[in-house]
Amino acid sequence: MSVRVRWSVDSFLKATAAATFAAAVVCLAIGAWIPLKAWAAQLLIDAAWRRERTDSRVVAPWPWADTRPVAKLTWGNGRSAPTFFVLEGSSGRNLAFGPVHDAASVVPGAIGNSVIEGHRDTHFKILRTAKPGDRLTLESLDGSKSVFVVTDVRIADGRRTRILLDADVARLTLATCYPFDAVNPGGPLRWVVTAERVRSPVPAAMAVNQHT
Repeated sequence: MSVRVRWSVDSFLKATAAATFAAAVVCLAIGAWIPLKAWAAQLLIDAAWRRERTDSRVVAPWPWADTRPVAKLTWGNGRSAPTFFVLEGSSGRNLAFGPVHDAASVVPGAIGNSVIEGHRDTHFKILRTAKPGDRLTLESLDGSKSVFVVTDVRIADGRRTRILLDADVARLTLATCYPFDAVNPGGPLRWVVTAERVRSPVPAAMAVNQHT
């Protein structure tokens, strides 16, 4: 009897260990899937961006996409500076693939306040270290580039605060969920980074000549 009991306990422990390992693998796969999808999507968006600039026609990043890239943001300087393509339309589906432009606001780079949102654990996790004085470059579809500088970083409560869209300068408002390490996403708090243009758009041809 004792042998049978021991065998049953050993079998139970082995089965429990196997189930725990399988659950851990599934959790790791789920956790890696979101960043992997975000990274792969940016490659497809980059290809669509290049085709649209070459062909001068609207190009979807993938056949079933109902969005398109409208701007490219580069945080900082140098070849290793993080670069993100901004998609049109602030839907949850688009947010999974990259930062999104709120269509209720002006086109990024135009006079007024352009609102761009992103996920705190993928593309816009970089906002966690943003501070006044940081610089970013905005590239438009026509190839022109503008330089923006961060002027304000704050935590806002979406239940009490609304982002004003009117402005007499070219402004970017970058927003993501807060806290960055919250277990449950989708709370009312937002991490909001404001940047204003400090250098007027440089045409594509001139921008190339400046680097040759």
